[in-house]
Amino acid sequence: MKASWLLVVAACGTNGGEPSRAAFASLRYDEAPPPADVSNRYGDDAAAAKLGQKLYFDKRLSGPLLDPDNGALEGSLGPNGTPGLVACASCHVPKDGFVDTRSPGQQISLAAQWTARKAPMLLESGFASLFNWDGARDSMWRQTIGVMEGNHEFNSSRLFIAQQMFQLYRSDYEAIFGTLPPLDDTARFPALTPQTTGCVIAPNSTTEQYLCHGEPGDGAEYDGMTSDDQTAATRVMVNAAKAIAAYQRLLRCGESRFDAWIDGDDAALSAAELRGAALFVGKAECATCHAGPNLTDYKFHNVGLAPKHVAQAFVDDNDNGAGTSLAGLATDALNVKSAFSDGDDGRLPASVPASMAGAFRTPSLRCDATHPSYMHTAQLRTVADVVAFFDAGGDAPGPYPGQSELQPLGLSDDEQADLTAFLAALDGPGPDAALLVTPN
Repeated sequence: MKASWLLVVAACGTNGGEPSRAAFASLRYDEAPPPADVSNRYGDDAAAAKLGQKLYFDKRLSGPLLDPDNGALEGSLGPNGTPGLVACASCHVPKDGFVDTRSPGQQISLAAQWTARKAPMLLESGFASLFNWDGARDSMWRQTIGVMEGNHEFNSSRLFIAQQMFQLYRSDYEAIFGTLPPLDDTARFPALTPQTTGCVIAPNSTTEQYLCHGEPGDGAEYDGMTSDDQTAATRVMVNAAKAIAAYQRLLRCGESRFDAWIDGDDAALSAAELRGAALFVGKAECATCHAGPNLTDYKFHNVGLAPKHVAQAFVDDNDNGAGTSLAGLATDALNVKSAFSDGDDGRLPASVPASMAGAFRTPSLRCDATHPSYMHTAQLRTVADVVAFFDAGGDAPGPYPGQSELQPLGLSDDEQADLTAFLAALDGPGPDAALLVTPN
């Protein structure tokens, strides 16, 4: 890697001891909207985005809480067993940059239950084509459905959410997506309540076996419906999720002081931040993966992270990441090739290389410097911790799946400090204030 560093430094050049702006042109923030999502024809529909914003904050779509830590720990959503307390905004807090600053410990999230990984930041997520830390979902709307039906997050179901759309948002929905099916016809669509939707842990279960209602495989309400009515209920949930995705596509970080410096503002960055910028594209090799205007390649990499205890002593052991999840995309009944998608642009991987074992998404560094925790495990607490981790070349081999891509960087303490300073200069103003609250 040393030879490539020298080539980058030579290409950068200097101007009075400063790196040349031309070396950073490809990293300049782009305020243009994300490219159209062919799987979601409503992705750039203003009415759909407004409905999606309402749904983003609506706790009435969720089922009962399942973890006894709920109600017992400060920052939890309410007493265990209580329904209707989880919204998207519960774990992606708008006023704090759409990351989880609410859950106990500010690391992994406590919704219906504890999640295994940190809730990813949503800013700039409209530019991705595969979602989750591990690429387990191939569209933003499919990711939303996974959260709503997941018994660790919303603990809800597609039948219940379809019924809630009928009861709470009928006029908004029909103005965008057309006539709703008669979801109040209980002979066709068995009625679910906030207390009966989703899953409960089976009595005497020692392996987290669940009894569920309102979703495929429940052996109950959903499975008892006709195939056409199952499709109708699923279509309503998919459309609700597409509306939420339209809202999320609006969530941007905005231009930073770094971008102002690229544009010619000599006072925008301090001397330390300028030295850090040179390290970012040079010796520290950050731009290898944190590339492009959003400072991410949106790909998956194994960085040799040995999971450690977070929150209430959870450890995300033996997490194979993209090595497992990418392989499951092809058989997902709601993927971009399904009848519920509005198009397929070939984003599904044809195969999963061995290098994906233990690999996780490169996060954007835009609006990232003030988060309360970092990495998919959330075990690092500061940007300086992250810089030190990468400088060390990750953790020692062994306690994680796959093969790490990292090598030690050999940064001095001063260089690490300069790089940390530069990363703080990547924060922008965030989304417009009107996007941070429930719309009228």
